[in-house]
Amino acid sequence: MKNILIPTDFSENSWNAIAYGLSLFKKSKCTFYITHISPVLAASAGETAMVLPPELIEEELLKESLKKLDVLLQRIEELPFNTKHIFHISASYGFFIEHIKNEVSSKKIDLIIMGTKGASGLKKIALGSNTGNVITKVKCAVLAVPEKTTYHKPKKIGFPTDYIIDYNLHILSLLKDITLLTNAALNFLHIESKDETLSNLQTKNKEFLAYYFKDITHNFSNLKGQHLDTAIDEFTTTESVDMLVMVAKNLNFLERILFRPTVEEISYHTNVPFLVLHE
Repeated sequence: MKNILIPTDFSENSWNAIAYGLSLFKKSKCTFYITHISPVLAASAGETAMVLPPELIEEELLKESLKKLDVLLQRIEELPFNTKHIFHISASYGFFIEHIKNEVSSKKIDLIIMGTKGASGLKKIALGSNTGNVITKVKCAVLAVPEKTTYHKPKKIGFPTDYIIDYNLHILSLLKDITLLTNAALNFLHIESKDETLSNLQTKNKEFLAYYFKDITHNFSNLKGQHLDTAIDEFTTTESVDMLVMVAKNLNFLERILFRPTVEEISYHTNVPFLVLHE
């Protein structure tokens, strides 16, 4: 049984993340924890906040959030029924990341699923502040689902890697589960600099990946002399990749892809879901 946390702001974007997650794990036993976190700033907005004490404001916010969560649960129930799925809803008030960390710890969460916003609003941060903060600050796997992505069973999962970090079994277990669940093929991508040869460490890590995924269709691709973001964009398009995977331990490598402050157009991670694995 997997424990999956899905934060929602009741937008269609977050609904899309819910629908994608339910479809991806439609054959698995899962407990879905769907939560809404009202931000602290909401309590200081408007004249009412100046009159009512914080306790009453929080109570009213939570009451309204729970009503919306009940409506959301009804919408979920209209989807194809799955007896393997259990749902819990919760509403809280305060700082987003702190609540997410608490939920991950108390509920023993295996995966967080969140929506991402389109390219027009991504000039400064690729995935949006909440999703980006969860990826970098919460030690739990995150599946970022683009707002316009409709679910289809992944056939190819792309895994950009420099082979520099060690991969342990815990990091890779969720990815193996997803590949087995969907029967997807794995394609590892290494971007080579000019005249580069793999070090002993890189060779060892590559061999480990080949061994760990020996029962899953996989292959290794190389692209030479390209910028990382351009290479992954090309790789995703030409290989018809349905999902990208990255390990958060390799944060510098990850940030070069997800948080590019000068980017004007973002295609690959707004078109395909992006799974970030944590230790």
